[in-house]
Amino acid sequence: MNLIFHALEHAFEDSLPMLPFLFLAYLLIEWIERHHGDAIERALAGGGRWGFVPGAVLGCVPQCGFSALAANLYASRVITPGTLLAVFVATSDEALPLLAAAPGVWNALPVLLGAKVAAGVAAGFLLDVPLRRVLPAGLYGGYAGHADQVDCHEHHEEHSGVFLSALRHTVEILLFILLFNFLLGLLFEWVGEDAITTFLLQMGPLQPMAAALVGLIPNCASSVLLAQLYLQGAISFGSLFAGLCAGAGIGLAVLWRVNPSWKQNLFLTGALWAGGSVCGVLLQALPL
Repeated sequence: MNLIFHALEHAFEDSLPMLPFLFLAYLLIEWIERHHGDAIERALAGGGRWGFVPGAVLGCVPQCGFSALAANLYASRVITPGTLLAVFVATSDEALPLLAAAPGVWNALPVLLGAKVAAGVAAGFLLDVPLRRVLPAGLYGGYAGHADQVDCHEHHEEHSGVFLSALRHTVEILLFILLFNFLLGLLFEWVGEDAITTFLLQMGPLQPMAAALVGLIPNCASSVLLAQLYLQGAISFGSLFAGLCAGAGIGLAVLWRVNPSWKQNLFLTGALWAGGSVCGVLLQALPL
């Protein structure tokens, strides 16, 4: 029983200080989405063969709706697979607000954002330029120079104000954080924090590969878990980067739902994991 109380106490101590930072972050995100969402959608859909550049930049906005939007646009043959991959790679879902709420890792945020944009552009270019010449048309898919019927709008809470919507997101993510911190605390109390951290760090190049697998889970919970493990010092910056590059929020689930070609979906899912793993291994040595 003492173990549970200790884990619960540490979960509240680690989570509650993030509350004001999380709320401010989501307040900004909601404002951008409400006032500039249409402009972002037009920029993403209007990029054509070079859409992976705005795709990588817009994908950094910490809102999983853009990855879902990109998946719908790809299935509707409006954007290229390179643009879709760029958005997916650049997406960090709930991790950015969570990391922004921890002043101790603010130095890593510009590196994370810059590296994810660069990785998104590189992945999009590789898929849309050299690989496009060798990939079968049935595997490539996507942009055909015109749009089919597009249904790319997520149903946001238009009836609620920016303040209430930001507050709802903050409470939801705070509950996620509390739950993960509690479970991590139980694990650390039971096994020992040093033993777990040593095991994860000793995985070497396998750690980013495992983190990339976690990132493929089409839920914001995966990005919360990865961010919390990084904040706890249990995984390296390279593993965090690998998991967040492979993670596309709900975008991956939307892709498998709306795009009829399982071969294209499997290819893009595999490309996400492979790209995230390679980038994570390369960044493993960074002292972040």
